[in-house]
Amino acid sequence: MATKTIALFAPPGVQLTDVSGPLDVFAEANAQTGRDVYRLEVIGTVPGPIRSSSGVRLLADRTIGTSGSSHTLLVAGAPNLPDLKPAAGLVDWLRAEAKRSRRYGSVCSGAFLLAATGLLAERRVTTHWAVADRLAREYPTLAVEKDALYVRDGPVRTAAGVTAGMDLSIALVEEDLGKDVAMRVAAQLVMFFRRPGGQLQFSRDGVTAPAGRSALQELQRYVAAHPAEGHAVPQLAARVGLSTRHFARLFASEVGVTPATWVEVARVEAARGMLEAADGVPKVVAQRCGFADVDVLRRAFQRHVGVTPAEYRRRFRRE
Repeated sequence: MATKTIALFAPPGVQLTDVSGPLDVFAEANAQTGRDVYRLEVIGTVPGPIRSSSGVRLLADRTIGTSGSSHTLLVAGAPNLPDLKPAAGLVDWLRAEAKRSRRYGSVCSGAFLLAATGLLAERRVTTHWAVADRLAREYPTLAVEKDALYVRDGPVRTAAGVTAGMDLSIALVEEDLGKDVAMRVAAQLVMFFRRPGGQLQFSRDGVTAPAGRSALQELQRYVAAHPAEGHAVPQLAARVGLSTRHFARLFASEVGVTPATWVEVARVEAARGMLEAADGVPKVVAQRCGFADVDVLRRAFQRHVGVTPAEYRRRFRRE
C-alpha cells in the first residue's frame, strides 16, 4: 500500500486539538499496522512557528507558498476564524491544494475557510454546534448538519467541534485500512470507535437571550423561570394582552421562531439542567418542566438534543 500524505493546514491561532488529535489517530494507525501507511505534515501560512489559541507553538513542515501532493487535506479551525476574512492568496492556494487531493475537509471552524473556496457548495457538511447556524447563513448553498459529529459527501470530509476531528480521523482510517485497524486505534487512544449520539448533546445554545420588544422579553423570562406552567399560545397571548393571532405573528417576527417552538426549547433546556442533577429522574423532570409525560419529554429531547433523556443523564449527571 502506497504511503498516504495527510496534510493539516493550521491557520494562525489554531485550536491545537484540531491538529494534534487527528495526527495522533493517524500516527497510531501506523503503529498498529507496523508500517508507514500515513505520512503526516502540518502546513502554515508563513515560515516559522504557528502560535495556537492556547499559546503553544507548532512548527510547520511547509507553507502555503509551496504545493504538495497530499492524499488528504484537512483545514483545522481557530476560535476567531469565523470572524476573519481570509486573504485571496490563501483561498486560491487552498482551492488548488484541495483539488489536487483525493479527499479534503475541515475540523471545527475550519469549515468557514474551506467554504470560502467554493468547494463545499451543494455539499453536506458539519462544524462546531456553536457556529453551525452562522455557517449556514453565510454559505446558504451548504447543507449544514448541526448534530453530526462528522459528515462524508463525495470527496469532502468535515468534522464538528475540536475532538470530533478524532472521530473523523478514525472514520478515515476505517476507509483506508478497515474496521479492525480502526477499532484497535480507537481502543489504544481510549476513545469510542463510534461515539454515541451527536454533538447537540454537548451544545449550550439552548434558549438564547430574550429577543423582541420588552413585553415579549419579559414573557420569555417568565416561561424560562416557570417551565411547568401552562404555556399554550392563547395563554401567552393573554399574558401580554394581545389576540392569539397577532401575538403569534409578532412573536415569530421578532423572536425568529414560533411561540410553541420557543416554549418547547425552553422546557428542554430546563430539563437538561435537572437531568444533570443527582436526583434528576426523567419521569419527575418531565412533570417539573411542563411535559405531559416522560414520552413527550423523550421525543422533544431527541429532537433538540439528539439523545434520549436517560442517555443524557447517564453521560452528564453530576454525582
